[in-house]
Amino acid sequence: MRPYLALFRIVLRLSLRDRWVLFFNCLFPFIFFFWFAELFQAGVGRGIAYIAGMALTVGILGNGLWGAGMRPARDREAGVLRRFQAAPVGPLPILVASVASGWLLYLPVVALLPVVAHFLYAMPLPQNWIPLFLMATLGLCAFRALELVLASVTGTVQEAMIATRLLYIPMLFLSGAAIPAAMLPVWAQTAAQFVPASCLVSGFQGILFHGRGILDDSRAALALVLAIALCLFLSVKLFRWEEGEKVRPRNKLWVAAAMGPFLLIGCYQAHTREHIDRNEALYRDLQRSGAFLIRNARIFVGDGGAIENGFVLVRDGRIAQVGEGAAPDGALRHAGVVEGAGKTLLPGLIDAHVHLGAPAGFSTSEEDYASERMLERAAAALLYSGVTAARSVGDGLEGSLALRRRIASGSRQGAEIFACGPMFTAEGGRGTQFMELLPEMVRDSVEAQLVRTPQTPEETRRQVRELKTAGVDCIKAILEAGWGEGMRNDRLDLLLVRSVSETAHAVHLPLAVHTGSAGDVTDAVEIGAASVELGSWRDEIPSGVLAKMARDGVYLDPALGALEAYARYYSGNTEALNGTLAAQTVPARILEGTRDFVGEGGSADGGQAQMFARGFAQAKENLLRAWRAKVPLAMGTGAGNPMVFHGPSLHHELKLWVEAGIPAAAALEAATLHAARLLGAKNIGAIRQGWDADLLLVDGNPLEDISATERISLVVFKGERVRRAELFHQK
Repeated sequence: MRPYLALFRIVLRLSLRDRWVLFFNCLFPFIFFFWFAELFQAGVGRGIAYIAGMALTVGILGNGLWGAGMRPARDREAGVLRRFQAAPVGPLPILVASVASGWLLYLPVVALLPVVAHFLYAMPLPQNWIPLFLMATLGLCAFRALELVLASVTGTVQEAMIATRLLYIPMLFLSGAAIPAAMLPVWAQTAAQFVPASCLVSGFQGILFHGRGILDDSRAALALVLAIALCLFLSVKLFRWEEGEKVRPRNKLWVAAAMGPFLLIGCYQAHTREHIDRNEALYRDLQRSGAFLIRNARIFVGDGGAIENGFVLVRDGRIAQVGEGAAPDGALRHAGVVEGAGKTLLPGLIDAHVHLGAPAGFSTSEEDYASERMLERAAAALLYSGVTAARSVGDGLEGSLALRRRIASGSRQGAEIFACGPMFTAEGGRGTQFMELLPEMVRDSVEAQLVRTPQTPEETRRQVRELKTAGVDCIKAILEAGWGEGMRNDRLDLLLVRSVSETAHAVHLPLAVHTGSAGDVTDAVEIGAASVELGSWRDEIPSGVLAKMARDGVYLDPALGALEAYARYYSGNTEALNGTLAAQTVPARILEGTRDFVGEGGSADGGQAQMFARGFAQAKENLLRAWRAKVPLAMGTGAGNPMVFHGPSLHHELKLWVEAGIPAAAALEAATLHAARLLGAKNIGAIRQGWDADLLLVDGNPLEDISATERISLVVFKGERVRRAELFHQK
């Protein structure tokens, strides 16, 4: 043990005398930290943890690649190693001393940098310092050991420096240490997975940004441990005492062996592509951190009230302050400013009834019908339009849950998704008619994703509990039995619907019931539905039923736009294709294909057009009566139905409600706070201190002119100012 300690003290004293060693170990990480904190405008709060992780990685790269190997190479040229050999001292104590001294020199930086970030930038201190020091230890030892291998297979100090540069520069720029990985093209992000420093960047950011432990990224930790052992072993085997000892060309291939653990993890990541999601999620968190102030705006707070001239301070994804008049001076510190004069700030809109897997039109290209593409495009179009949350009522189970998961993690941008999963309906009932159009080879698998057709109460209870286990947010059942001549469907037995409702209540899931007549509404309310979808467009809902809905808190979601759209569809009216938001959010091929099909009479049916026109008028009348009866109202659109496009349709729905006689404030409340309550969502739907910063800034005053909601100035989602044009070009 004495040789190890003696050499450790010697190397440590020599390092402390070297100004370059002190600069790269102690000062450079802080210079990098302050520079990047300002460059990326990280502001204050959680976001600075992202920069702190980058700075710590850069410091370890400098410590490891520019310190560990240079000392043995210089000592070999100066003949110092020859004297150690005569002592005699073996290679291992020399190598271990080099690794250990660098580790000890850098530990103060690991401890001090988070403290500096905390006091200067309000970064939360690590909840547990042990993972931070463990990750730093693994990184320092791995990179210093790797540099020792490089020093062993190069002939001179100059060669060692060239080899180090060839390794250092790709690590610096590909790993995410100097440039956030999400800003790189996909091929570069994939190549970065073979770069050892990527393990450090993701590890530090997970610990500092998300409070994770070192085992939460176990593959990266294991790769670093294996690299330490392998590199030390190779360094001992390849160690050269004399400057004149020849370096066999094949020995240089051992560098590739030293990179073996990272090559393995890189192959795995390239196959799964999970690194793309992880990079996007981390970068999304960076965008959602920091602070900005929206001032001098009219603020519709979500509960019907408004502040005529006020401010909202957003920090770390939440509403930190909201008030009337000018913002306090302290709110402007480290905060960007968004000028809201002449504008109205609303909570992010919520669409309580969407079908994400339906494109709402006819495309001229098959790729627009790819399931994953449709779901992602719909979620992006919703967010583009200021709809920050939506309830998916009847989409494929796996697809909707996967999309919800990706958006929640931040790896995908789109409206927050609340998923009901498959629809409970009768065999041959509404919702199953589309299955007959599918090829037989895929019909069963698609049906398993979209519908549930139980035959007994026991089967019903089992299926509801299975959906609860799968993680759905709600349950949907269909009572409507179709419409018109030749378009009737079987109706789900009321005994089975009651079983659905009882089991849903037992597992704490709200039940949405699709209805079409007053009888359907009566049954839905009687069995305990949380919401009635579409209500009745065939006849008048009895006053007694409306009174019961008001007493029991049963929401009505009339989806007027879907009924109007069917009337237009069957009459050949393509007016819905001409809106500005539709042109911005709907693929041109779908607009073109739908305009050709509908405009040229491909959907024309006079009888159906008249039936839906009458139904639309009846639904508006029922909505107005429900509002007067104080029935809680939530706004949904039925987006995904023909010409009911995701995003723009909610703005049109607002107009239809106002035209039906609903005050603009009540309509906006139905599309914000009431919809959030129906979804069981916490901290969204209103502008309140501590709630999520889901916001929509529009030009004008929608309380006086409801069409102002379409004049979007800014969309904020979880505190991120959304770059709307980029939503449709995600990796």
